[in-house]
Amino acid sequence: MSTAEARPSWTFLTNHARVLALIAKEPEIRLRDLAAAAQVTERTVQGIVADLEGEGYLVRKREGRRNRYEIVYGKPFRHPAEADHDVDDLLGLFLAHRAADEPDRHHTPEGHHAPPAGHRDPAGRRDPAEAVG
Repeated sequence: MSTAEARPSWTFLTNHARVLALIAKEPEIRLRDLAAAAQVTERTVQGIVADLEGEGYLVRKREGRRNRYEIVYGKPFRHPAEADHDVDDLLGLFLAHRAADEPDRHHTPEGHHAPPAGHRDPAGRRDPAEAVG
């Protein structure tokens, strides 16, 4: 069965949401690995990362020969129908598997990418990365 045949005709997430969730799970992920996981081309991933960075949903930092991505928490969804929700709510669903005591790799030491003060995910936790019960 080819990749095209194995893929469903539609999904609940856009490629932008999928790439953002994959980056939230693994901030040091390479573009080629992102493309493989999202089942899109590397060129498509480059465009998506540029879109997300350009709109302030993530920050790309160069570390040696690799990039590291940092999620900017507290950003609202772009569509007016969901604009009253932050993308943190969505990311919390995909980060729920992380152990609560695992070091948080998504925030800078300065904390400027941390969720805003008082922010809570849908389960009432302070940080989407704490979404383990």
